[in-house]
Amino acid sequence: MTGLPERLLTYAVLVAAAAFCVLPMIEMLWLAIQPDRVGDTGLTLANFGTAWSAGGFGTYLRNSAVVSASVVLLATLLSCLAGYAFGTMAFPGSSALFYLLLVGLMVPSEAVVVPLYFTFSAVGLTDTYLAMIAPQVAQSLAFGTFWMRAYFRSTPRELVEAARLDGAGHWRTLWSVLLPVGRPAIFTMALLVFMWTWNEFLIPLVMVINDESLRTAPLGLANFQGQYTSGAALLAAGSVLVALPVVVVYLFCQRYFIRGMLEGAVKG
Repeated sequence: MTGLPERLLTYAVLVAAAAFCVLPMIEMLWLAIQPDRVGDTGLTLANFGTAWSAGGFGTYLRNSAVVSASVVLLATLLSCLAGYAFGTMAFPGSSALFYLLLVGLMVPSEAVVVPLYFTFSAVGLTDTYLAMIAPQVAQSLAFGTFWMRAYFRSTPRELVEAARLDGAGHWRTLWSVLLPVGRPAIFTMALLVFMWTWNEFLIPLVMVINDESLRTAPLGLANFQGQYTSGAALLAAGSVLVALPVVVVYLFCQRYFIRGMLEGAVKG
């Protein structure tokens, strides 16, 4: 049992952390509904419509949705397969291969984006969805494999042994036994990958140079900011439009996200 001072201190820290995270978003939303022209009064939602039409955010958000969904699906699938192999199987060189894969967590995208550009350019794949999706799948695979390996290693061995006794092979054990139990861990990993991919700026900036119709939402927001440097309300409205999908996805998945984080903390 913790005493009253400790609980008060804990609540104070939590409230301060929540305010630190929430207040900037409230300020941005409040600025977005202010009149954009000097002399106008009253709150308005017209800035969102103006930013949507003038900034072309419909196309940019669609591109971000395509890229993010593709990266999340591919990275989640490959991470589950690799995590299962590293977490439940013993094969020669598994430890060395796993640690080699973890090097991807320590190499920043700035260090590899230029060679990647020349590689994709040599085969004519720049200014395509693939040029944005493939590097981000590779980036997310290192973290995803690490995350899923930790989950598979923490699952009760009795589940795997019972499945084997029933005649289930590796595929059946993975898809029918372990993955249904591990939905919180998978949802948490997928949500983190989605947020990272949605907010990625450098790779789309380098890989999509000539085709403006393939720009993602962060690139569109940067371009919009360059056009409307004096319209603070319009810039805030554009920022809200870009950030809104991430907030909505998190609100729908927060139960699984929190559960996955808590289970990982307890098991870790």
